[in-house]
Amino acid sequence: NDPRTEHIPIVLVTALNEREDRLRGLGAGADDFLTKPVNDLQLLSRVRALTKYKMVADELRKREASGKRMGAVDIAAQGRASEPARILVIDENERQARRICRYLEGLHRPISHAEATQLGISGSMVDLMIVSLQNEKLDGLRLCAYFRSLESTRDLPILVVAEPDDEKKAVRALDLGASDIVIKPIDSEELLARVKTQVRKKRYLDALRARLDQSMELAVTDQLTGLHNRRYMRVQLESFVKRANMGGQPVSILLCDIDHFKKVNDIHGHAAGDEVLREFGRRLRENIRPLDLACRYGGEEFVVIMPETSQDLAQQAGERLRQVMAETAFQIGRGDELKVTMSGGVSTITPPEDAIEALLKRADDALYRAKSAGRNKIELETIL
Repeated sequence: NDPRTEHIPIVLVTALNEREDRLRGLGAGADDFLTKPVNDLQLLSRVRALTKYKMVADELRKREASGKRMGAVDIAAQGRASEPARILVIDENERQARRICRYLEGLHRPISHAEATQLGISGSMVDLMIVSLQNEKLDGLRLCAYFRSLESTRDLPILVVAEPDDEKKAVRALDLGASDIVIKPIDSEELLARVKTQVRKKRYLDALRARLDQSMELAVTDQLTGLHNRRYMRVQLESFVKRANMGGQPVSILLCDIDHFKKVNDIHGHAAGDEVLREFGRRLRENIRPLDLACRYGGEEFVVIMPETSQDLAQQAGERLRQVMAETAFQIGRGDELKVTMSGGVSTITPPEDAIEALLKRADDALYRAKSAGRNKIELETIL
C-alpha cells in the first residue's frame, strides 16, 4: 500500500506448498507465488512478464515527474479500486466458461466471449481477459500475441488457464504477453486473488496515465477560459517560427485586447469580468481554423497564432473576430448584457530570419495604435 513501492512486482518463492499458504501470499499483495523446487524456465518467463509491467509503470512515473518539473499540477489519483471489473472470459468450453463466470460474479462483472460478441464488447472495453489455452478455434497463444499487438489492448491484463501437464504452453503464453497463469483444476479463491492482483495493477497504470494527462493539460491550459496559456503559446510559437524560417512559410499572430475591460470589473464586478473573459475565449476558439491556436496571453490580452497565413489573410481573420465580438452582446449574469469590443494588432514572420520576441513586439505596437485610434480596430505591424 506504500505509493513509493506499489509499482514494484513481488514474487514469493517458498517451500510452503499448501493451498492456504498460496492464498495468503497472493492476498497479501504478491504478484506471484511459486513453490520450490521452481522450474527455471517458468520462473524466468514469469519474471519477464512482471518486468514488462514495471517498465511501463516506470516510464509513466518518469513522465509524471518530468511534467511536475515543467509545472504540471499534481492530481490525486481517481480511484476505481473498489469498482467491479469487467472481465472477458474466452473459453470454447461453455461449461467451463460459465463456471469461471460464476466464480467471479458478485465481486466482478464477467462476460463470456459469446455474450461479448452479441453485445459488441471488445477487448478494449474490459479490465481483464481470461483465455483458455485449450481453445482450438480461438487459439490462446495467438490471442495473447494478437491483443499485445493492438495499441488499445497492449496493456490489458491477460490471465491464461492452462492444464497442469502443459507447462511449455503456459511458459510460451507468458513470453507472448500473458500476465499470469491459473492451473487447472481452477481454485475459485486463487482465481479471485489473481484477478484482484491483475485488476489492481491495471488500474494503477490507468490512474498514472489519467493523472499524467490531467496534470499536463492543467499545466498548459488557462483555467478560466479553457484556452492554452502563455507558457504553451510561447513553446508552440517558437516551433512555428522555427519551421517558418526553415521552410519559408509565413506565420502570423493576432494580439488582441478587450476594450475598456477595467471598466467592466470596476462597474459590474470581477464575477462579470470573468464571464466576459470566458465568453471571449469561447468565441475565439469557435471562430478560428483547426490549425490556428488561440491562447490567453495574460489579463484581458489574447493571442491567435496562424500558421501558413499571410499578413492580408491574418488581417481578414482579425476583422472577422472583431465583428464576432462586437455583433452580439455578452451575457454577464442575471439576464444583464454588455456590449464588448476588441482591438488587435497583426504581425507576420518574414523568413528566413525572425524571432518570437520581435514578432510579439511588432504585434503589441500595432495593438497600441489600434487602441490610440479609438479602439474596436485591427491594425497591421509597421516595419521600418
